[in-house]
Amino acid sequence: MYTPRAAATAVIGAAAILSLASAGCATKKYVRNQVTPVQNQANDLQKKTADNTTAIGDLDRNVAKTDERAMEADRKATAAAESAAKANDAATQAAQRADAANTLAQQGVNKAGDVEKNLTKTIDNLDNYHLVTTEKVYFRFNHADLNKDDQQKLDTLADTLAKMKNYVVEVEGFTDRSGQLNYNFELSRRRAESVVRYLAANHGIPLRTIHEVGFGPQTKEMTTVDNRGSEQPAKMTRKEERRVDVRVYALDLMASGPTPSHTPSAQ
Repeated sequence: MYTPRAAATAVIGAAAILSLASAGCATKKYVRNQVTPVQNQANDLQKKTADNTTAIGDLDRNVAKTDERAMEADRKATAAAESAAKANDAATQAAQRADAANTLAQQGVNKAGDVEKNLTKTIDNLDNYHLVTTEKVYFRFNHADLNKDDQQKLDTLADTLAKMKNYVVEVEGFTDRSGQLNYNFELSRRRAESVVRYLAANHGIPLRTIHEVGFGPQTKEMTTVDNRGSEQPAKMTRKEERRVDVRVYALDLMASGPTPSHTPSAQ
């Protein structure tokens, strides 16, 4: 039965329900208002943490690259120092070689000066050589080879030279007047060379002491020199014209002063 008390109770219950509902809505709103800023702050903090982590990673990579560059620079500096040391050693060695070359050059200049002095002395002594002996070697017509008689003459001459010092030997080749002039020049040269070759090869006469020339046919203007050094007109048979004159000159030490250390070289 619906009574006034029951109605009042219902009203009170409804009011309580409404009150609880209102209270619940207020609590959620409060919580939401309180939690949302904190959540936002947490999100910002998380984002900043992520950003910081990324920045730290970038910084670590940059530091690693910087260390790598520093190590590379150190390696290059070490290599440059080694190259500089090698260059310094090379420069020192080059300077030493330059000093040695300069010393050798100076020695060469000194030797050249000595050679020049000796050469001047030798040239000055050329006028002081006097005739010691003359030997005539005859050849067959159109031949330049030595026969046994000619070789014996040269053997005797070489024995004389072996006992001498400071001498020069003049070897002059001739032909008769027959034949062409150019051919006679060549034949006279070959005859002179035969004599020089025999003296040098068979008796060891130094080539520096021998002067040779081929004159071809002897002209009327030419003279011959005997063993006494006297010049005679060139009057002889054709057989006598086909010859080589070998003259030995020795240095006159009384006229030249101190004995030279070498003999004149062949021209």
